[in-house]
Amino acid sequence: MTVIALTGGTGFVGSHVIDRATAAGIELRALTRRPQPDRAGVTWIAGALDDAASLATLVEGADAVLHVAGVINAPDRAGFAAGNIEGTRAVIAAARDAGIRRFVQVSSLAAREPGLSDYGWSKAEADKVLMASDLDWTIVRPPAIFGPRDSEMLELFKLAKWHVMPLPPAGGRLSVIAVEELVRLLLALPTSNALTRQIVEPDDGRPGGWDHRELARAIGVATDSTVLPLPLPRVVLNAVAAGDGLVRGKGAKLTPDRVRYFCHKDWVSHVAPPADVWAPQVDTREALAATAAWYRANGLLR
Repeated sequence: MTVIALTGGTGFVGSHVIDRATAAGIELRALTRRPQPDRAGVTWIAGALDDAASLATLVEGADAVLHVAGVINAPDRAGFAAGNIEGTRAVIAAARDAGIRRFVQVSSLAAREPGLSDYGWSKAEADKVLMASDLDWTIVRPPAIFGPRDSEMLELFKLAKWHVMPLPPAGGRLSVIAVEELVRLLLALPTSNALTRQIVEPDDGRPGGWDHRELARAIGVATDSTVLPLPLPRVVLNAVAAGDGLVRGKGAKLTPDRVRYFCHKDWVSHVAPPADVWAPQVDTREALAATAAWYRANGLLR
């Protein structure tokens, strides 16, 4: 049986990795900062990315590493660097010291444009660290991920209930992927040599991605709401970001960094995995509806 060392198992994507892996009988060793309930098929390892001893314990006896952990929100570039670049460097070192060759890393489409955001820069640098190693790596750069337990796109589902959804300037397009689809790819890779030393950009299979307005309307349908998409000029988004910073401080959701990211015109996946390795199976509109239903069932959406 293949044993996978997993980082980020307590996060959004990682929790779905654990669900699918345990259902499939895959054994995991998962890093955690806080005590977790016992779970069949999962050995929890107390520690963190900046704790070399815990990383050594994490990879002990593992056949492959699935590095999902990452910093999505940070108050400054140093925060992104510590979590994404140095954290990746530490996990690679642990894998190499343990003699592990197979290393699958979850990156982001943001890494394609490192000059747009500190987040994208940090993910691009983390990818460079892995590519410079002698490991049998695969880098997965997903687009916007949605699904049950996600707190990032929840904001869009909440906005849909107000029937008006502010958007980046017209003309931009993006790809999306349901979390269960991404996880299916992530668990296929550590147990094979497919896509070794390659970067892939999986998505929902929609040619050319989604116009922001199309996606807004689709989220509206998923929430039983009629949504008016409202593209806003960048100057307005910057003003909103400034206001969010004043109100929520370091907890602000819309930052100048994110405005630069959102206003980029092309967040469409361009490097799909070969069909014999992985192909999308879930209809995005159905997955959006299932996500909305989960939010409602858990009291997050009225």
